[in-house]
Amino acid sequence: MSGTPRIELSLQEARARVLQAANGCRRASQEATDQPADSIDSSGVSETWAPGTERVSFTSSLGRVLAQAVGADRPYPPFHRAMRDGYAVRSSDTRIGAKLRRTGIVRAGERSADQVLPGTCQEIMTGAPVPEGADAVIMIEHCDERGEMVSLERAVKAGENIAEAGCEAAAGDVVLPAGLRIDDAVLAVLSTVGQVEVQVYRRPRVAIVATGDELVEPGNASPRPEQIRNSNSAAIAALVQRYGGEPLVYPITPDEPALLRNRIQQALSEADLLVFSGGVSMGKYDLVEPALEELGAEFIFDAVRIRPGKPAVFGRLQGRFFFGLPGNPLSCALTFRLFAASMLQVMAGLDPAQAESPFLSAELAFDYAGKPVGLHLFLPVRLRGDLTAARVEQISYQGSADVSALARADGYLVLPPGTGNLPAGSTVAFLPK
Repeated sequence: MSGTPRIELSLQEARARVLQAANGCRRASQEATDQPADSIDSSGVSETWAPGTERVSFTSSLGRVLAQAVGADRPYPPFHRAMRDGYAVRSSDTRIGAKLRRTGIVRAGERSADQVLPGTCQEIMTGAPVPEGADAVIMIEHCDERGEMVSLERAVKAGENIAEAGCEAAAGDVVLPAGLRIDDAVLAVLSTVGQVEVQVYRRPRVAIVATGDELVEPGNASPRPEQIRNSNSAAIAALVQRYGGEPLVYPITPDEPALLRNRIQQALSEADLLVFSGGVSMGKYDLVEPALEELGAEFIFDAVRIRPGKPAVFGRLQGRFFFGLPGNPLSCALTFRLFAASMLQVMAGLDPAQAESPFLSAELAFDYAGKPVGLHLFLPVRLRGDLTAARVEQISYQGSADVSALARADGYLVLPPGTGNLPAGSTVAFLPK
């Protein structure tokens, strides 16, 4: 950056800076929702992020974030519901060896017109309304039916195997809070309460700018030996969609300052967040940072003590945050996962607390032999295991340009600075890819 000292941070410091900025985005978003759209100008809230909302069909809302809480339209369950197949009984009639006369059967979707009177029972299916007079359900496994008579092998208590009306939610209760990402379970709740349209946050538009004279488009059938096909734009676009954004993929930008500045200006006018791949290291033709600096960018960091991915950049320009990611595919994917994903999730409406820690614990399945260095190391690994333990297994890895290693991996083994040899069985950190 024209001789300017690099702003180099630890992994923890860099993630904290991103999350701090993301929190600022969220506060700005919340303030913006209380203002008329025409009252937000370039000197105020919109310079960080004011996403806006839209109403969409619940069938097309997967992965979006709820912008409004959703309430129950009636009590849930709306009736006393049988939780097991069995017999609806009066608990006071039950004891070992008691015999009750079966007077009917209640299926799910039906309601019995008859009461359960003393000395009687009604066969009932899971999910069916419990008939009047009954206060418990005895499981079919604990009964012996012969004709109309049912012999009991045990007693039951009042309320046993019954979900009382309204025990899950009363009418008007909030069943889904705002800020929740919509997944299959949320879709099930929306369906249950009849919410066929939902208010969601708008997806932030993310400009994806791949730079480098060595790059050609993926459709190039005959690249020269010194050229490589651009894999980063497609990978970043997939990550943007995964974390709640709308990707805007630009054509490859050559290593020419004027063209790069023009592309940055175009992206600023069309996107809410900018992501660059390549051109952020220390080489003579790494021009992204100088171009951003010439346009007045504020750099929050431009180096992180990690390997791979040390040249990662984060800053702000003309009211838009940007990330500069290294050009090697594994470094690019890793630094997006570590930094840009958190920012993007919050911009998409997710509560920052839900974007804070992507790291998991696992067991090392191999002996690690390494020389201690002052960086966090990330190695692509496979995750294997069962209900009792997750284990990380080594894969063949030829460096941060080895995109096939990334495709075979489930994530990254994370080794803190100063880590030396580790025996198999050690507890380690794991970052899903």
